[in-house]
Amino acid sequence: MLATVLGALNVGFLQTLKLFAVTLLGAIPLGLVLSFGSMSRFAPLRYLTRMVIWVIRGTPLMLQLIILYYIPGRLLGYSPWGSGEEGRFLASAIAFIINYTCYFSEIYRGGIQGVPVGQQEAGMVLGMTRSQIFFKVTLLQMIKRIVPPMSNEIITLVKDTSIARIISLQEVIWAGYAFLKGSHGYSGLVWPLFFTGIYYLVFNGVLTLLLGWVERRLDYFK
Repeated sequence: MLATVLGALNVGFLQTLKLFAVTLLGAIPLGLVLSFGSMSRFAPLRYLTRMVIWVIRGTPLMLQLIILYYIPGRLLGYSPWGSGEEGRFLASAIAFIINYTCYFSEIYRGGIQGVPVGQQEAGMVLGMTRSQIFFKVTLLQMIKRIVPPMSNEIITLVKDTSIARIISLQEVIWAGYAFLKGSHGYSGLVWPLFFTGIYYLVFNGVLTLLLGWVERRLDYFK
């Protein structure tokens, strides 16, 4: 029985890791791009970007996932995500990337605006271009400033992946809960759910150590 439970949880945890990794790969760069839009001097773009961020941050990720997965199928008469586990994963990945892009963009914006303006002016006096000032002055200091809040969001993302079970994505909690409903010939088993907590604790522990190491490596800006 234990081998069966651990095998199912391992498969579910791999799906959790996959969703986590894809979300970060998409949201980290897109968040920076979106932050430029929210700071743009072009007012219509700035207002539109901030409106999108406000809507996404102001509504539950679970609701966004349900709408993204089910509404297109209702309107089009067929699901654009395809069927099966791959379709559910694709919809989940897109919903998570959109959600975390908006959160990351605000962290980026705060980090960029937190760099003293005087340093940018000093770069201009030295004859540096705007791009040189951003990449050689602003960006490096921004990274140092955003590591703590980004670390918090990344840890939150690990736990938020469990929301994907609302559309039956077979992540680790879905795998554990399946034994309560009658999976693999077993029914009424509660203890596999406690094992899912161990998976999250270990993964978050590893991430905490890794992110702490990154923060220490950036101490040169203190």
